[in-house]
This record gives sequence, C-alpha cells and structure tokens, in this order.
Amino acid sequence: MARAKTAYVCTDCGASALQWFGACPSCGAAGTLTETVAHVPERPGARRLAGAAPSAVPLEAIEAREQERLSTGIGELDRVLGGGLVAGQVVLIGGDPGIGKSTLLLQTLAALGAAHRTLYVSGEESAEQVALRARRLALDARAVHLIAEIQLERIMATLDRERPQVAVVDSIQTLWTEALQSAPGSVAQVRECAAQLARQAKKAGTALFIIGHVTKEGAIAGPRVLEHIVDTVLYFEGDQHSSFRLVRAVKNRFGAVNEIGVFAMTDKGLRAVANPSALFLAQHERAVAGACVLATLEGTRPLLVEIQALVDSAHTPNPRRLCVGLEQNRLAMLLAVLHRHAGIATWEQDVFVNAVGGVRIGEPAADLAVSLAVVSSLTDRPIPGKVVVFGEVGLAGEVRPAPRGQDRLKEAAKLGFEKAIVPKANLPKGKIAGLEVIGVERVDRAVQVLRDL
Repeated sequence: MARAKTAYVCTDCGASALQWFGACPSCGAAGTLTETVAHVPERPGARRLAGAAPSAVPLEAIEAREQERLSTGIGELDRVLGGGLVAGQVVLIGGDPGIGKSTLLLQTLAALGAAHRTLYVSGEESAEQVALRARRLALDARAVHLIAEIQLERIMATLDRERPQVAVVDSIQTLWTEALQSAPGSVAQVRECAAQLARQAKKAGTALFIIGHVTKEGAIAGPRVLEHIVDTVLYFEGDQHSSFRLVRAVKNRFGAVNEIGVFAMTDKGLRAVANPSALFLAQHERAVAGACVLATLEGTRPLLVEIQALVDSAHTPNPRRLCVGLEQNRLAMLLAVLHRHAGIATWEQDVFVNAVGGVRIGEPAADLAVSLAVVSSLTDRPIPGKVVVFGEVGLAGEVRPAPRGQDRLKEAAKLGFEKAIVPKANLPKGKIAGLEVIGVERVDRAVQVLRDL
C-alpha cells in the first residue's frame, strides 16, 4: 500500500511546508511545525462526487429520542458516565501510571463479556500479561477477546471484522499509523489515531474506551484536540499510597460533568464504595480543634468532607499559607475577610488547611467551613462532631447561598449529624428530622454561633 503524503503545519500561523524546519519559514516561530497528512488537491477535470449539498432542517422538526444506555456492571462507573454507555460513545480516561485504569476497564469488559461482544486492544502489555492480570483478579474473562497490537490499520481491520459492542484501547500513546512518519506518542500520531478510532466507533456503534497517559502536571498527554475528539473525558485521581480512587468526569456529552465515582483498590481489583462520605470523615476519639465537616457537592452527589486547619505561631517574617485539596489564593482571601469583618487576626500565624481523604474541592461553598476550622484552631475550641457547615463567604463578609442546599442537608441528616450552620438563604422550608439548621447572613455571626455551641 502506498504511503500517504505528509506535510508540516505551523501551529502559530497555519503555514505548511513539505519538510520539517526548526523554525517556521513563514512566521519564524521556533518548534511550531507539526506533522500531518497532506491534503491532495483535486485534479483538473476530475469528476466531483454526486449529490447536492444537504439542506438545513429546523431544530424543532428534529425528533430527539433518549438514547438507550448500556450498563457497565459497575455502578460507580455508570454514575460517572451519566447512567451507562451509549452506542458509539468514545470515552478517554487518563490518570497516573499504576493508579488502576487498565484494571478498571478489564473488570468492565469481564462484567459485560457474558452478554455483549467485547474487545481489549493492548498496546503496552503482551496478551500473556493481560491474561495473568485477569487471573490474578479472579475475573471471568473467557468471553473477552484480546489482541496485542499497536499499528492502527491492523486495529481498525480487527474492529471492522469483530464489530464489538464495547472495546478498550490501551493506550493511545502507543499507537502509530503508517500514514505518518513520526514516532508513536507524537502529537500528529495521537491526533490522527484518535480521530480514526472515533470515526470507526461512530460508524459501527461501538462504545470505545481510550486510555491516555498524563503529564507530570496531571493533564492528559498529547494535543488538546484529543479531548475535543472524544465524547467523554474521565480522570483517575487519588494517592498511590492510599487504597481509594476517584474517577471524575470533566467532559460528558451524554451526562453531567464533575460527577465522581469512588472506588477502593483491593487485591481483587477496584471495588465500588457504597458510602463515599465515610472516606472523607476523619475518625477522632473526641472532638479536636481545627476540624470542621463540610457538606460539599460533586456533580449531582452530596459528600461530607472533613476540613482540617492548623494555626500556629510563625517562626519566619513571612507566615506560610498552605492548602491541600483547596485553592490557596482563596484561603488568603478568607483570612483577610475574617480579620476585617470578624476581628480574627492571623498575620503572625502559619495557617495550614487540608481536605481529608485526598479529595479536591473547588466550589466556593467550602468557604464557611474553612473559616470556622481556622477560628476553631486559632482559639483552640473544638467544633462538636455532629455539626456540618457550608456556604460561600464574600469580600464584604456576607455568607452567600450554595446550590442544592436541601440535598446537602439531607445527606448530613442521613449520616446522623444533629446541627448545620448554613447561609440564611439555604434554610429549609420544612423541618428535617433530627437536624437543627442555623442560618447566618454574615461571617461574624457564624463565628458567634460557633462560640455558642
């Protein structure tokens, strides 16, 4: 088969060249030429494709039907995907090496194999290594079909012949196509291989999982267009020294984003965690200063997470402000608000804040819990263990409401919490059994409520 012609395109100005240069011949930018498949112009006099251009249709005239979902057999993975897989859906999943990506997807294919045709494409491990892993995990993988291949054209031929309902490609950075001369893992190879796999999945109706490597910053390696090509992007999170893993959806055309699934790594693979709030609540024999329970929201799921703060005398001219699992700049803002509007000064103290369990919290509804944890540690007065807190704190000292406050309160009541300090706008219309809800409008009022507990 003749090799396709290649060209090099500048990512800055879009100019093309027939060979690679260190700097773009057009704009002079260094290192911007990337390999791509050359466009072959139409020959003069060549017959054009038959058929007229498609006509536009009014949006309201299109019949929209809810697409049928295919359950993966793993409840937490179904939650992240929005209820299950959709025919033709392309899912990109990334995470640190050894965190459990291949294990989770092998478990998924084993669960689906009895009723659906599945295919596992291994580009990193041999067929024997994958088989040994399945035996080690005690999986019934007899119905899972496997090929160990990295050449795209052969993989595409296998997908076309086998027509699996669910397939896994492990991983996209190992594949290469003979249409390009660059090495596997290069920007051009990753982009071209992903585009052709996605096209094949859409045409055949195959639900396709693609595993991607990540950079040291935690982003999926390769061109950013890789995340635009696929329908769903999942990130594996968690500390390799901990047995708990989070799978977070950051893009999903068939469901909600920021949905999370919680798993525990065991000797038999990843096991779904039924009550994830228990993971993020530290166990203390008695109430300790600086610990405050936050009712946060991850996608559609309310979670209770313990926020821990430690305020100690600074031994350097510049006191430290350190956050783990929360935004550091927001901590500096909250300390300034506490000083200005509640009379709580921390300019001579180091302040450390941590979210228990390795979870990352990005929503501003954590502000009030962080503020009260800092006050508790500074005054050495523990917050009672059955108190839950949430609310956003503004620069003027006001406590703003958080979305879906009712769901947060119901989760707290279900886990046995007795009191809640929340924005006044989040006060429930009716009583919640077993839970006393205290509404506050300003951060100084919240500090006073904390002192009266």
